Order: sequence, then structure tokens, then C-alpha cells
Amino acid sequence: MTRTRIRDFHDDDLDGIIRLFEAAVPESEAAPPLYPLSEVLAACQRNQAVVAVRDEEIVGAAVGRAAHGQGVLVFFHVLEAVRADPEQGTRAEAGLLDALERRLMPLGLGKLSMLIPAGTSACDGLVANGFEARSGLKYVERHLPVQRRELDRLKTVGGRILPRHLWDGVSGMQEEKDMLEDRLVVPLAEPDLADHFGVVPPRAVMLFGPPGTGKTTFAKAVASRLDWPFVEVFPSRLSGEPGGVAAGLRTTFEQINELEHAVVFIDEVEEIASKRGGEPPSPTQGVTNELLKQVAEFRDREGRLLICATNFVRALDAAFLRHGRFDYVIPIGLPDATAREAIWSRYIPEHTIAGVDLDVLVDASDGLTPADIEYAARRASQEALASSLRQQHVDIASRSDVLSTDDYLEALRATRATVSEETAREFGEDVETIARL
Repeated sequence: MTRTRIRDFHDDDLDGIIRLFEAAVPESEAAPPLYPLSEVLAACQRNQAVVAVRDEEIVGAAVGRAAHGQGVLVFFHVLEAVRADPEQGTRAEAGLLDALERRLMPLGLGKLSMLIPAGTSACDGLVANGFEARSGLKYVERHLPVQRRELDRLKTVGGRILPRHLWDGVSGMQEEKDMLEDRLVVPLAEPDLADHFGVVPPRAVMLFGPPGTGKTTFAKAVASRLDWPFVEVFPSRLSGEPGGVAAGLRTTFEQINELEHAVVFIDEVEEIASKRGGEPPSPTQGVTNELLKQVAEFRDREGRLLICATNFVRALDAAFLRHGRFDYVIPIGLPDATAREAIWSRYIPEHTIAGVDLDVLVDASDGLTPADIEYAARRASQEALASSLRQQHVDIASRSDVLSTDDYLEALRATRATVSEETAREFGEDVETIARL
């Protein structure tokens, strides 16, 4: 199926909006739309509107405006042909709402809502994307993750709101996902439930494992799952701050503390938390001391989570990993066979996968990281495209050539494994001696 893309509304989209509105009306014959077509069209031109486009046809739209201190959805609909596809429909609905929210946030709005006639499909799409259904008129509302007073602060620290459904987009790695869901997401998202069982929501966790295994992906997925802003702190950039890295850390965490919620991520944390000692003291000792102090203060505040990641957990200072600073030290290793199959399935085109022997690819990719497998899959696709372009031009609708198992195996042979056998062995040892779950 052709990809559906999201873009801003253009004036020449009016005919498409009219057709979309007419397609939505039969669903609500028992109760006419709250806003008439004339008001929807006026809102498109005067306020905020985004559209979903497939094959140059408008297949969905979200139209909003500011009213009484909150955002109001005037119109939201995705064609049934798109909604019926589990992947395309979910992405179109989530993409439209994400794009509209980004345009409404700077207006100082704290809530986005829509009144919908009972029985329409729009309600299901909104509820699936974080809105809460109210009784009677099926009133749904969603509190925006960042309000206007926090928007400038979030920009200052380089934070952003991540797209929804990143969690579902993590291919395979089910054991790791279940662990993060149980240990991190549920206690933070449902504090009353956690309190019922005596579980203290985590404040800081460490992810460790070989490079390319998805530590950054998991950190972003957790932020997306919680619907909290994601703030990534780059140790390499802090050196340019006035006063050096230690002062940069202090300033950054002071700014983050002004946010109501945040997932703070520090990758390659060994750069600023390496083992102390030696005579004379190492140049990074003062930075490590400052980071330890900031982690301790960070833990005193609710509504935020610090996730650190490292490829070299043995290089970290012992005090950095002790109980009381990090609630969990979680290993993220190479994908198992089930995860590798899920990763291949994600990157092999839908019309091709039936003719590909996934079992062969799963076996051949043992020892590769998710990033390695993605590279091999994309390389096979690129080589196939280049080969096709060298042949006589044939209309895309008439093409019958697809990628084969051999194409992917050839790409695998050209893919260099990120993780060596020695690194994999050392990781297994670290799981036994350092991991804390």
C-alpha cells in the first residue's frame, strides 16, 4: 500500500476537505456533525489544519482552533479505506493529531478536546491517541504534554515531544520491553497502582550493552509511552559551556527541574562518570563528582526519570552504580531469534516478504545488532532499486520483480557485525556481575 504522509493544509485542498466531510457524514446520520461544513472550511483557512495524503488524494484531516484557553478539534476524520489497515490507519490518525498539537502548543493551550456525535469512528481514533472519553456526548480531551509556560524551557534544554506509538514500533526485544514496562512505565504512569503494591516509582536507571543494541531507541520509547518530554543531554556539548562540563551539567539540570515532567537521557555516560582515583586525580574527577550530586538531587523530585546508557559499563565509577542512585541497571543485549524475525519483518517490503525465507535470514543474522540488520535490509533494497533502474524503464504498476532471500543474504555478507565475539562474551559476564533488575 502507498505510504500516507502528513502535511499542512493548502488552499487548494478545499475540494479534498469537502469530499472528506461528505464521507464522514453518513457515519453520523443519527446525529449531524457538531460543526457544519462552512465552519470546517473557514477553520481550515483561518486557524490550524493538517491533512493526510496518499497518492495525491486527501484521505484524512485534523482541523483545530483556539477557544477559551483550550484547543478545540473542529473536524477529525480518516477515510475507512485507510482506517481499515491496522498499520496505515494508526499512523495516519496519530500523525494528524501529533502535527496539529505541535501547531496549537505555542498558542498557550493546556487542553485539546472535541465534541463528537455518538457512534462515529473518530472517537475510537482519539481515545487510541491519549484522549479520555467523557459520558453523554462522547466528549474527549487530552492534556498536552507541554504547556506554553514550559515550552521555552523545553527548547532551552533541547527537549522535544516524541511521536506516539514509538513503543509499538520497537521490533521484537519482547523480554526487554516487558521488563521496562513492569519496572519503569507502569509505576510512573500509574502511581496509585504502584502505591497499592508498595512499589516506589523509579527515578534513575542505567541501560548497558554493546553498541547498536537499541538503548537510545528504548529510552525514546519509554518517553513516548509515558507521554513525557524527552530531553537528551550530550556530554560532548557541555564542554563548550561557560565554566566547563561540570558547570554545564549543573545549569542543564537546574533548567530541567523547572519542567513538570521529563525523561532525561544521557548516552555514553562513561564520558562524564568514569572511575575516579589516581595521583594526580583524573581531569574528569570533578565532572563525575558533579554528576553524582545532580543525580542525588534529581531523585528528590517526582514526575521525571533519568535514563543513562553506556557501552562500557566496566568503565563507570563504582559509586555511580551503587544502590540509592540507580534503581535498576538493565542489560540490553543482542536480539534473539524471535526479535531478529520481527526486525526483518519490519524492514522487508510487505509485497516481498511472502517470498522470502525468514528462517534463513534469522539464522544468518545471529550475532548482529538491530542496527546491523536494518542496514542489511536497507542495503538489499537499495541494490535492488539500483539494479531495476539500470534495466529498461517499466511502469511501477507493471513491475513484477521483488527482492529474494539471496538478495538479503548477499547484503548480509557485506554487513560488518558491530559486536565482536569478545565484546559479546564480556557483556555476558557483566550481566552476571553488574546487572540489577
